[in-house]
Amino acid sequence: MPLRLTLKPHEKIFLGGAVVMNGDTRTELTLLNDVAVLRQADILTETTADTACKRLYLLAQLMYMDSPNLVDYHAKFWALAQNIVAERPGFADQIGAIGKEVTLGNYYRALKLGKKLIAMEKDGTQHAE
Repeated sequence: MPLRLTLKPHEKIFLGGAVVMNGDTRTELTLLNDVAVLRQADILTETTADTACKRLYLLAQLMYMDSPNLVDYHAKFWALAQNIVAERPGFADQIGAIGKEVTLGNYYRALKLGKKLIAMEKDGTQHAE
């Protein structure tokens, strides 16, 4: 199924290994095949990943964007996931759901669940809404 993206002026996206920046006007793209895509607003950097849950999201993001280094990212992901659950047992269900998607190679779905985990961490809640 094609994916239609509408980009704001000067918006950046990660598209299949490349960072693409839109020009001065709104642009619509239709992607006809399956490729890794992340909008600028959904991308975390090492600098902005300043909490444990954000670092977990970053690792899932790197799995999605940088598949040649999956083994390293997976090892770091699972170690961090265990540490988070040990410190915040109420996050276990959400981290388990993210981990399931990571195990299945559904990294984009893992990122969507990771955003909920980051919100839980920020709000101090123990369960996803």
